[in-house]
Amino acid sequence: MVSGWKRMLALFSLASFVEVIAYGQLSAFTPLHLPTIGVAPQDVAFAVGALTAGANILGVAFLPFWGVLADRYGRKPLIIRSFAATGAGLAMAALARDVVGFGVARGLTALNLGNSGLMMTTLAERAPAARIGFAFGVVNGAGPLGAFLGPLVGGPLVDLYGFSAILAVDAVLLGAVVLMLVFGYRDGFIPERNGPPILRGAFDGLALIWRSPRLRYLFPAMLVMFAGWLLTFTYVPLVVATIHSGPDVATAIGIVLGAGGLVTLAASPGIGALADRFGIWRMLYVFAIADALLWLLPWSTRDYIPFVLAWALVNGIGSGVFSLSFNALSESATDATRARVMTFAYLPLNLGLIVGPGIGGLAASADPFNVFPLATLFALSGVAFLAIAKRQPL
Repeated sequence: MVSGWKRMLALFSLASFVEVIAYGQLSAFTPLHLPTIGVAPQDVAFAVGALTAGANILGVAFLPFWGVLADRYGRKPLIIRSFAATGAGLAMAALARDVVGFGVARGLTALNLGNSGLMMTTLAERAPAARIGFAFGVVNGAGPLGAFLGPLVGGPLVDLYGFSAILAVDAVLLGAVVLMLVFGYRDGFIPERNGPPILRGAFDGLALIWRSPRLRYLFPAMLVMFAGWLLTFTYVPLVVATIHSGPDVATAIGIVLGAGGLVTLAASPGIGALADRFGIWRMLYVFAIADALLWLLPWSTRDYIPFVLAWALVNGIGSGVFSLSFNALSESATDATRARVMTFAYLPLNLGLIVGPGIGGLAASADPFNVFPLATLFALSGVAFLAIAKRQPL
């Protein structure tokens, strides 16, 4: 028996919601936690970038294999694998007492890569054509809901009970997600038992992207755009720490990130609906350019409340651009290649988590606010790549 597309959408959205709560808290409060496990205060900015980039290098190394394994053994076990890896990594991070152990735990969480592409592939096959934009907007918008509630609720709890206690709770919640998917998700996908060897199949997937002129430009375009967005996410806790006066810094960080998630709740599905009506590429250009320019707003603010408002606005639009990029990616693949291509849908995001924080570590060490004009440069460069990609044949 196959789950209906609405049932799948609900399950995938809930799973993504919980995962982003956990990952959002991990990202938001790591800068505050590092000094407690031996990192000198002056080295925190560099360590944040190194941990983020290092974990994602490990995750990207395994990413090409998840799609091949899904084709061989089915999508369901590979989707469940991702949430199990996140939960195990968070449990290890809660127990880590030095930066090496914490870094290994972050690397384990990066083995969750590839789940969103598999979930969106399943939705693209099951949802009506006229509802795909809405479905992608909802499943990608569930993450920002977690990004809203996770730091907002987690901030006061970190101030009261400590970061390790919150990570332990998140690990338990991810365990519940695994059980929910094991017993609640039924997929009619039939694995290809006689497919190519796993190693060859992994590289064949990358070769498939390279052979498509449009995808060859679209993936770098998404990488550059996401690098700027993720750069700001990585270092916004340090920005807040510089402009917030008083105790309860974790709570202040949670309010900023929560405000961004709140705006995204409306922006992501709303922008997706506009794309269904006026065209995916047209809306992608409009909102990507707007977002690039709006990154200068948080850069120009040095007071806490104006910064909260500026961050909420620009992050909400950025999340909508993020969601639309997946629609553009799905539309840029042929029917025969879409499933394999969408398996790599998060590859630009994962590479962006290497490039953005890696470059940002140098900029943020001088001044955390430097990440915002850098994000503008990344975003505008990404738009230029988008324009080139759109003109290429499939």
